[in-house]
Amino acid sequence: MKALVRWGATLGLVGSTLLGTVFIGNVPVLALPEQQIKEKLDAVPVYLITNEKGLPLSRPLPEAQNGQKSGGSVTGVYLSRQDAVAFITELRNAKGKDPKMEELVKSLQVTALPLGVIYQQLQQTKNQPNRLVFAFKPVDQELKGAMDLLRQSGQKIDQFKSVPVFAVRFAPDKGYVPIKLTANNQQLIPLFFSKQDAQGLLSQVKQKNPKADIQVIDVDGVIDTLQKKNDEWLKQVVLVPSQESREYIRTLPGNNTSKTPGNNPNNARPAAAPKK
Repeated sequence: MKALVRWGATLGLVGSTLLGTVFIGNVPVLALPEQQIKEKLDAVPVYLITNEKGLPLSRPLPEAQNGQKSGGSVTGVYLSRQDAVAFITELRNAKGKDPKMEELVKSLQVTALPLGVIYQQLQQTKNQPNRLVFAFKPVDQELKGAMDLLRQSGQKIDQFKSVPVFAVRFAPDKGYVPIKLTANNQQLIPLFFSKQDAQGLLSQVKQKNPKADIQVIDVDGVIDTLQKKNDEWLKQVVLVPSQESREYIRTLPGNNTSKTPGNNPNNARPAAAPKK
């Protein structure tokens, strides 16, 4: 995907919306090379609301949130294109807009770009006074699924403050379930943005590994681990976008998804469990 967004421009946000975690680009020394982290994140498309020139819809940040007197802004980032489209529809149906805002709303569109591009922009602006801030809007169904799993594991949780990611383990005290691509037998460790996809892999390994389960982590934790750890298995990690996003990727001109597990998890099979 080609990034169409020109960063740093600010548009007024009509009304208000509840956005998820605020992701600010303050990061420690990297373990994996930064380019490798970006490439892993590039597998996941995210969606911004922009005007016809690709300028993102943003809103000013209060001083208490970013420690600045003025100039800071937050841009909403959606994990679901349908959610972004629904928000544009809500803005267009809002009553009492002034003429300038009416024209602005008419020009709004959904622009997709790789998550790695946002990561890269955060890295490049992390030391700037008016650094970029993104507020992620996860899919409500995935938030509910994550909280349900956490409650089933005995945790008391009323709110999940990030974008949930689902990993399948052989058991709570064992490692993640790897998959092998049927095309080249490459072994990878999938981290799913959809609970349903993780459930599909779990069902394949549950019979031979009755203690297998789904661990709920979050995208901030994934990035933090990639930045801080130097374990060999991290090179095998692949991020698997939701079915909605995989279908969107397939519509892109010249796209070939047959060899990419993130885009076609049905081409993969679980690898053997580790020896006890």
